[in-house]
Parts: sequence; C-alpha cells; structure tokens
Amino acid sequence: MRKLIVPAFISLDGVVQAPGGPQEDTSGGFTHGGWVWPYADDSGEVMGGVFEHPFELLLGRRTYDIFAAYWPHVAEGAPHQRIADLFNGTTKHVATHHPDTLEWQNSRALRADTAAAIRELKYSDGPDLVTQGSSDLVHQLLATDLVDELRLLVYPILLGRGKRLFDERAQASAFRLEASKTMRTGVLVSRYVRAGEVQTGSFEPA
Repeated sequence: MRKLIVPAFISLDGVVQAPGGPQEDTSGGFTHGGWVWPYADDSGEVMGGVFEHPFELLLGRRTYDIFAAYWPHVAEGAPHQRIADLFNGTTKHVATHHPDTLEWQNSRALRADTAAAIRELKYSDGPDLVTQGSSDLVHQLLATDLVDELRLLVYPILLGRGKRLFDERAQASAFRLEASKTMRTGVLVSRYVRAGEVQTGSFEPA
C-alpha cells in the first residue's frame, strides 16, 4: 500500500495560500504572495527529503496549471533543475473536470469521484503519493482520512487571511510527531505520521 504524504508551507495561523510568489494565487484579495522567501535557507532541502525516494504527484487543477507553466521550461543548469527533472518525469494525478487539457507529460486525470480514485491509487502498486499546494484537494483528503503523513514547514508569521491547510471538514484523527527541526530563520520543520483515532480523557477525579 502506498503512503499519501502532504507537505506544506504554513504560517502560524494556518495559511498556505501563495507561498511562492505575489501572483501565484490572489483569489480572495490575498496580497501576501511569496511570504516564504524572506525566510529562505536550507528548509527547501528538508522539504526536498520527500522527493529523495520514488513518488508520484497528486495535484489540484490550479496547482497543476501553475506547475505545467513553469517546470517543463526550467533551463538546464538552473538552480531548480533537479526538482524540474523529477516533476517532469514522474506521473501526475490531477483532479480536473477537463482531462483533455492535461498537456504536461505523464499527466493523468483522476475520475470524478476523487476520493475513491485516490483510495484505489493508495491500494495499487507504485511509489508514495505526494501533494504539492492544491489546498482544495488536500481538504478533500483530510475529510476522507486518506492522509498518512504531514510534513509541515511552519513559518513564524501571521498572515491573517488566506486559504488554510485545515478546515472544518477535516476528519478527527491522531498523528505522531516523528521528527522535528528548527532552521536558523525560525522555520519549524516537522514530520507527523497517522497514529490511529483521537483519544480523550478527563482531569476530573474518578
């Protein structure tokens, strides 16, 4: 069975919208696009650990279009060429209503019942499944308890508004902290793995 891993750049108040650049996603009037860059250090290498082993990508349509417009055109010798080669070469599973418009090589459309399609993928043979961005898709995955691992890069800022990683549809579930590291810029990098159901108790005397 494959694992489904959700890595995310996230602010202290849970925002994940447009970490990479000002024009990445301005929906809802979001004006802080590119908020990760003032904290840039080797945290990208830590997140890159997700890609040290074979993987396939799970993408929502908005993120797919952003990636498809960028990664196939990274020049040889550019700083991100290694990631470009990995993303271009791997299979991309895309949640889309327009499967005939997936022109990036090795792209496959998920069928209309996205959760069921991804559940089948998890039980099929192949490498781990890794999301990038795709907050709407991640919300569906968390609502249907399909996420096996979270890799969170938490940035020491409050953004106040914007798309958040977790919403009210997320299914109650427990995770176990497997590793944690603080970067010199204050970014906290943590790896959580699924650990059963939520346990409850009481401080009241028996």
